[in-house]
Amino acid sequence: MKLMPFLSRTFLSRKGGGVFSIFLFFASWVSAPGASAQLRDGVNLPDHDEKFYHLGLALIYNSSHLQVSAHPQFLKTDTVLSINPVNTGGFGVAGMHTFTFSKHWEFRIVFPELQFSYRNLQYSLNPNYPLSQGDQLLATKRIESILLGFPVQVKFLSDRIDNFKVYMLGGMNYQYDLASNASARKAGDLVKLQPTNLSIEAGLGFQFFFPVFILSPELKFSDGIMNIHARDPNLKYSNVIDKLKSRMIVFSLIFEG
Repeated sequence: MKLMPFLSRTFLSRKGGGVFSIFLFFASWVSAPGASAQLRDGVNLPDHDEKFYHLGLALIYNSSHLQVSAHPQFLKTDTVLSINPVNTGGFGVAGMHTFTFSKHWEFRIVFPELQFSYRNLQYSLNPNYPLSQGDQLLATKRIESILLGFPVQVKFLSDRIDNFKVYMLGGMNYQYDLASNASARKAGDLVKLQPTNLSIEAGLGFQFFFPVFILSPELKFSDGIMNIHARDPNLKYSNVIDKLKSRMIVFSLIFEG
């Protein structure tokens, strides 16, 4: 079975095929005629799998939003009609420290990981209720975060096919929000977040071996398990919310030596 046609039929026939097209672009590049001569000359970085420790750098793009659980106060209020999370993009960088334990298993520590994230909430307000100065019927509250993360992950890798591998990963991520506004006194109409969070992560990646480095496009899903909402009963945008949990999709380009 040819690898590239099989991957194309599998991934591009499903939802989200656009994301996997990026992965397949790199695979096509490696298998292009210009690269075939290089493959015939031998396998790139043949001793890589024998190394116990690998150092890498990741360039990150993230899409995140907040999962909202309404407070009983929401049913009693006359001001807010609905609350909708909005997906927004962000970026980041990270250092990758990978330890090889066997042919198919690796343990990875990501540090430092720094991500800039924007998680917005859109409020629909009641037009029949007196609004404060500056309020709009459709109000968006922009919540900015600077997330310092410490993910630990386990990777399961396939056998190497020439200069190509596939892997799956899972793990946990502890994050501290350097821009947390939980202690802000002049809150006004803010929605305040707690500074710490813990997430469960799972993902899929591909390794492409080049003569001097390895490129790994990786797609990862992160689900927060902690309530990060610092509820304030005195704030109309905050008192209608009980819990806020983070959700994030992370696409990374990882370069390893």
